[in-house]
Amino acid sequence: MKKQTKTILIVGIIAIIALAFIYPRLNTRKSNEESGPSVAQSSASRGLPVDVVELKKQTLKNELSVTGTILPNEVVDLRPEVSGLVTRISFKEGQFVNKGTPLLYLNDDELQAQLQKLQYTQKLFESQENRQKQLLAREAISQEEYDIVLNQYNTTLSDLRLVEAQIEKTVVRAPFNGVLGLRQVSEGSVIGTGDVIATVVNMDPIKIEFSIPERYSNLVKVGSPVYFSSETTDQTFEGRVYAYEPQIDAATRTLKLRAESPNRERQFLPGMFVKISYVLDEIDNALMVPAESVIPELQGYKVFIVGEGDKAEERVVEIGTRTENQVQIVSGLNEGDLVLATGVLQARTGTDLQINKLN
Repeated sequence: MKKQTKTILIVGIIAIIALAFIYPRLNTRKSNEESGPSVAQSSASRGLPVDVVELKKQTLKNELSVTGTILPNEVVDLRPEVSGLVTRISFKEGQFVNKGTPLLYLNDDELQAQLQKLQYTQKLFESQENRQKQLLAREAISQEEYDIVLNQYNTTLSDLRLVEAQIEKTVVRAPFNGVLGLRQVSEGSVIGTGDVIATVVNMDPIKIEFSIPERYSNLVKVGSPVYFSSETTDQTFEGRVYAYEPQIDAATRTLKLRAESPNRERQFLPGMFVKISYVLDEIDNALMVPAESVIPELQGYKVFIVGEGDKAEERVVEIGTRTENQVQIVSGLNEGDLVLATGVLQARTGTDLQINKLN
């Protein structure tokens, strides 16, 4: 009797444990079966979540990002035209000078003596020429005698101009407005025509030299804008292309251009490295879509737009200029169309859409 009671008790305990383990699973399964269809139906009713952009006409700047170098407007290494002893230096390093300012003087004592001698000779022959002219007028002398004196007088004038020109070369002057660099000579030194006195640099305006790939060469225009900046400032400055090489560099397959920009504050120094945004072209009333909206196909390109009833609609398009993150649509879309920016790979014609407008 006791054994039977014990057996019944054990079986009962096992049954309770099994029921406690199985019952929750049954409830969960039933709950899933009841809620599953409604969740799926709810998800389906919402549609494919997508971000869309509304097409608006805008100005398209087709820009090319390159690097370049700052060049001076003018730069010259000052050298004397003649050799000689430096007697005076009349400039300071780093000084701004105007065109024609005397900067350095060479010894001209010998030339000054020659000049004085020729001036005396000039006066002598000038007097003789005047007397001979009067005699010739009274036919007291022949034309040949007068011509000899006149030739002596003219020769003296030529010699005088030659010495004056040589004296002028003993003074080194600024060839244009600019800033002087570091001095390379001292007073008392003898210098020759190959010796550099200093460098003079004109930095206003500056020139910006850069190169672009040859495939863009047909878009280059004189006067087109260039935007540039350097590591010395956070500001962006504007310049204008004023010239370019008439040929492609065969080694680099690039075209070299130069732009010009004011530099009144001397913020840019020759030799500086600059980042450049070169505007190749400007298009008014352009329709632009995100680059990820355009789907390439064998026959061209397509995009998806929001059609009637918030359903996806496929449109075949023709594209134009590409920028870093946008593509120009030449045909196939109209202003005001809502273009899918996300979900384009999941979308199909007629797909219900859950729309999030970005602009």
